[in-house]
Amino acid sequence: MKIDMPESALLEIDIQNDFCPAYTFASGEKWPGGALAVSRGDEVIAPLNALAEFFAQRGGRVIASQDWHPQRHVSFAQSHPGKKSGETIDLEGIKDQMLWPNHCVAGSEGARFHEKLNLRPVNLIIRKGFRRHLDSYSAFFENDRTTPTGLDGFLKGLAVRTVVIGGLASDYCVLYTAIDSVDLGYRTIVIEDAVRGVGYPEGSIGKAFAQMKEAGILIMQSGDIE
Repeated sequence: MKIDMPESALLEIDIQNDFCPAYTFASGEKWPGGALAVSRGDEVIAPLNALAEFFAQRGGRVIASQDWHPQRHVSFAQSHPGKKSGETIDLEGIKDQMLWPNHCVAGSEGARFHEKLNLRPVNLIIRKGFRRHLDSYSAFFENDRTTPTGLDGFLKGLAVRTVVIGGLASDYCVLYTAIDSVDLGYRTIVIEDAVRGVGYPEGSIGKAFAQMKEAGILIMQSGDIE
């Protein structure tokens, strides 16, 4: 599919150590795998790096999002005595907030972008989930669905019309970002070979893709972008 690059943006969602499996740093130090490692999550990096270079060379924009949680964040199961990861709770204005292990704590090694992600083409980094009592899946809005991250204003200011999305994870942050993107009026494309999913609860990945297709989001391969 041909897209008008000056009116397009690539969103690289949460390519952070805590979402990636074990690997070895260039220094030789070994990363044991993140607190919320997505199976084969690091496989999204190569197609995203290629797309980022492609966009940058043709006048497109590249944005990377980053979970940036404070200690004792509301999404951490440890912040709720008696609760375990995988359980859900109801918060004021937010129903069924999923609880997770401590992850992507601001300034920690787990919150850093994966070493192999090429940040040179990136024009903007959006940090989300940095409010202690408010989680964020989408790169556009926090989980109260009203507090903006600033991404929409950035894209609208550049007259972006097409948003291409890859990253982690397809059944959470990619899904919410894609749904918000199409709802905000962008032509939205999710790159299937540049996303991987958590897969919890069972069936969540297939459900996410079905939901995206129903919303009018295009599902493509990285090689389909011209």
